[in-house]
Parts: sequence; structure tokens; C-alpha cells
Amino acid sequence: MKNGAGKVMITSREKDVGTRASVRGGHPLRFLTRDESWQLLQQEVFNGVGGCPEYLEIVGKRIAHDCDGLPLTIVVIGGILKSQYTSRRSTGVVRKEWIKVSENVSSYLEGEKVSSVVALSYERLPDGLKECFVYMGVFPEDHEISSWTLTRLWIAEGFVVRHREGQTLEESADEKLNALVDRNLLMIGETNPTGQIKTCRVHDLIRTFCTTKALEQSLFQEVKKSSNGVFEPPVTAMEDYHRLCFHSDDLSGFFSKKLKGPRVRSFLRFSSEPVNLQKEHVSTISDAFGLLRVLDSVSIRFHQFPPKLDKLIHLRYITLYVRDLKVVPESVSQLWNLQSFVLDTNSTCITMKANIWRLIHLRHLKTKAAIKLDKDWGDVASENLQTLGTLSHHSCTDNVSRNTSKIKKLGIRGDLQDLFHTDFLAKLHHLEKLKLVNDTYNGSSSNNIDDDDDDDGDDDDDKLINNIRLIPRSNCFPGKMKSLSLTKTFLSWSDVSTILSKIDTLEVLKLKENACAGKTWEATAGNKGFCSLHFLLIADVELVDWTASSDQFPSLTCLSIKNCKELRQIPLELAEKLENLEIDNLCRSATDSALKIKKLKEEEEQQKKKIGQHEQQVRRRAEFQLSIGLVCDAYGPVHVDEATSQSGAGN
Repeated sequence: MKNGAGKVMITSREKDVGTRASVRGGHPLRFLTRDESWQLLQQEVFNGVGGCPEYLEIVGKRIAHDCDGLPLTIVVIGGILKSQYTSRRSTGVVRKEWIKVSENVSSYLEGEKVSSVVALSYERLPDGLKECFVYMGVFPEDHEISSWTLTRLWIAEGFVVRHREGQTLEESADEKLNALVDRNLLMIGETNPTGQIKTCRVHDLIRTFCTTKALEQSLFQEVKKSSNGVFEPPVTAMEDYHRLCFHSDDLSGFFSKKLKGPRVRSFLRFSSEPVNLQKEHVSTISDAFGLLRVLDSVSIRFHQFPPKLDKLIHLRYITLYVRDLKVVPESVSQLWNLQSFVLDTNSTCITMKANIWRLIHLRHLKTKAAIKLDKDWGDVASENLQTLGTLSHHSCTDNVSRNTSKIKKLGIRGDLQDLFHTDFLAKLHHLEKLKLVNDTYNGSSSNNIDDDDDDDGDDDDDKLINNIRLIPRSNCFPGKMKSLSLTKTFLSWSDVSTILSKIDTLEVLKLKENACAGKTWEATAGNKGFCSLHFLLIADVELVDWTASSDQFPSLTCLSIKNCKELRQIPLELAEKLENLEIDNLCRSATDSALKIKKLKEEEEQQKKKIGQHEQQVRRRAEFQLSIGLVCDAYGPVHVDEATSQSGAGN
């Protein structure tokens, strides 16, 4: 170099290498776009032999898209396609071969070249992380994997141990998840409002390696049904395997084969397509797999609670879907090894006859129905219970608060008039996440308040809502709470500013469907601000006028406003720290104010560049993102392109 300064470029699959090698941090490479993938594939196939002929263009683009933007996959598939194209066969034959490739791209990724590249990353993994990585192969191709489900499965399978004093198993599992992401072996799907991984995905190339390695190590066995209707491997061989991943819709056909799996410890079925289990097979799992530890069957529709489930005393993890579940039987109390219990049902209320205080290893009890607990259970504190969703308002008693003193995540549903006038919540000193739904609806369908998504559809049950305005005490909430979601609570906006703002640790606040009543919210300097709040959601409320000062929301980076059709303006004062603004179904003036915020952020960035602000500081700040859904006006909702084209906000 002319200035005598040498430069070195280091490439690595591991994020930690870039972080340590440069004070500016590494530059993460993104996946290729659809157009870039197609360009690279054309270079690999047609370089030196001309351009892509028209008869291969459509199928070629489809293959490029199915490579998921990973250059290695494109190069490998490109080599296969090139050999087919240059084989001097007729155009019809070549096109048929390309179509065959497009129908199952992942099956062509099992070559030595691909496996050797992934093997380099695999061999560098710590021993405690290798099983967790290979286990990713239990999920079907292109499956969106819940990080909560994945980490709890790892724990139940025995892959997770505590690495330091005071660390929970969940914290250790999350570290393993992030380690795989940092090594680019897992792709992040969705993140929650605090930036934690909500869902992830495995690239087909990685999954192929995992399933191959699993066969070598006998870690798990996929069960599929071939095109000629035969299960592979044969049902008679099931007694030789420890973990079964069932990837077929013919569950009744499988269960009718008189299964025997004395060594099976895990039975897993992950699918977006649920399958109904016939009544004669409702006890088959318990009869066939007596030593089962892990049962993920949420995609299997049970018509009744499995009558012999209590025989599976080794169960650590179970997910069940029972259509109209009313009662969890007392016999479940015998599952004393249970760690995670997930119940899905159409019912809104469940009577829990099983004594959950006797389940001394239980860490997570999740359901979308409100659980009624037996008031006569003794005072046996649950030392390990961290998640309880969802609790009926009838069970918010002193006995329950004593037994759940270490709980971290709680949902409560029902008539909450009296809850805010007790110290039930204040006694839960370790509570970090709370979801409250105030209603008295006892019908046959329910909203899942234990979901982390923000899909707040309009329900036709407003007449059933107990719409009495709730008045919380100033100290009714626990002081260490990080996330709070309110639905149908009809709080006054002044209560939000004066009471909720006192929770210094609050990072996420979701105000949904009449969580607040009133048309004016003045969040100005007269009240204590939300010092730690990063994410604010306001949805389906009557808010019209909102005034706010920047010192009331000094940490707010993400704001989401949905279905607030009367809101006139979004306070421009919130723009200072804002990184992400999402709006949907707001009026035109509110949408214009969002566009003004976008313009302010753009001018701010331009000004920083003009004054020569340090490049590193600019790079570390996330680029402002504005997402606009529908815009409502006097003529009804219009799409964003129409709204922005008619808006004068940018002038």
C-alpha cells in the first residue's frame, strides 16, 4: 500500500472472531437475495457455455430460491445442474432433470463437499453443544422452531447443565442457543420486543448434516411413510430406537401396528398440519412407550385426556392438545419427574384436580385456558415453578402466592375487579412477565394470552366483557417486573402515567383491546417517566389525543400502534431514541405524523454525517425502520402506497 499501512481481512463462521479481531466489530454477511441467488446460480451453471435458455429460466429461478440465499448451497446445486446441462441430452430430458432437483433440493446436499464444510464447524463445537446441534434435525424442513420449545426439549433430554453457581437450566440453554446462532448454525426467525430470539430455523444444508450425524450416533430416528405406503424404518424395528421423530400424517396407521418400544425415551411430532387421533388409539403411546421422558404431541388432536398418561412416570416434558378439556385428572400428580407441561385446548377454563405442588420438578405449566386450582391443597411451596399461564382469578389466593413466590412468568384471566385491591401480585417478588385479561367469558373458545405475538383480532364478545374501570393501588405490582400486558382492564391513562411508570424495571408494555379508557393521554414532565421502557404497544383503544415529552420515554426504541382509528397524532417528541415504528389502521393525520418522524430521523442522520461524527458510532446505531399497514379515512381503509402518495408529510 502507498501509505505503508497493511490491512487484513478475516473471514469466519463464528461471530466471536470478528468481535475480538476489530474494535469496530465484525461485519455480518447477510444471505443472498432472490435476484443475487439467481445470478450466482447462472454463473455456476452457464459460465463459458452461454446464458440461460428460456426453457430453463423458470425452474432455475425456483431452484435458486429454494437454496435460501446460502452461497455454498447454490454452488453445490449449480455443479449438479451444470453437469446435467452439458451432458448433450435433449432439452426435454434436461428440463425434467432440473424439475426433479427443484422438487427436493435438500436431497442433493448430501455430498462429501457439503458435509465436510459443515463438519468443520461441528468439530469446533464444545462437547456439550454438539448434541444440542445434532438434535436440530428432529424438526421437519423449513419448520419455524419456537426457541422456548427447543430449549425446554434440550433440558428434558438431559443436554443442559448449569455452568456456574446461581445459573438456571433455562439460562444455560439460552446460552447454547445463542452460541449456535453466533456460529451461524442457526438462523434467527423472530425476536421478541427485548431482542431475545423467539423463533429460529435450520437451513436445509445444516439439517441434512444433522440427520446424517444422528444416524451415526443413534441420537434419533426419523419415521416416514414411503410412496408405496410402507413406514421407514419398519414398525418392527422401533424397539431398537431411543428417540422417534414422526414425520407422517398417518398416525392411526402407525399406531395400529401393535407398537412395542421398550427403549423409546422421546416421541416427537412437529407439524403445522394437525392430525386427529382415533379413540381406539388414545392410550397407544402410554402402552407402547412405557419409559417415555419426552412427548411433544401438540399437533396430535386428542378427543379426551389420555387415560393412562399417569403410567408414564418418567415424563419430563409433555405437550398435549385436548379439544374440549374441562378437567386435568388427579392422577397427573403421579408424574413427579415432570418439568414442562403444555396444554392446548378450545376451552376457556380448566379445573386442575392434579396437585401441582406435589410435582416438585415442575418448572413450566402453560395453557391458554384459565386454570382453577384446588383451594384445599396444602402449603407446599413450589421451589422450581417459573411459568404459570394462565391462572383463573378465582385462584389468586394467599395460598397460591405463597406457593409460587419464585414464579417469573404469570398470566391471569377472569374478573379482575378485586385483584388490584389485594397484595397478591406484590408478593411475587421474582415476577418478570405478567399478562392480565379482564373478562368473564365462559364460552367454548379463548384467546391465547400466553402467546407472545401481537395478533389482536376483533372478538365479537364485547357484550360479555366486564367493562368496569379498574383502579389499581399504587403499589399493587411487583417491583422487578420487566414485561406487562393488559387487556380489557379499562385503566385510566393517568394510572398508566402515575402507577405503571413507577415500575423502574419495566421494559415492555402492551396495552391491548380497551386496556385503557379515555380519549386523552398526557405523558408530560409532570409525572415520573418510564425510565427503562424499550417497547410500547397500543392496540384497539379509544385514544384521540396523546401528548408526550422525550423525558417520559427516555429509552423507547420500538413503538407499535394498531387499530387506534381516532388517534390524531403520534408525538414527534418520541423520535429521539426511536428505532422502529410500526403502525396499522390509523387515520391519515396519525400516519402523516409517523412520516414526519421518519423525515426527522433521516435529517438527524444527515446532520451527523455533515459534522463528521465518528463512523463507528453511526454504524452501531440501528437504521430507523417505519412499517405502515392500512390507513383509514372517511372512505374506509387504504393501502400504504396510496396513503404515502397522497401524504404531504414529506414536503
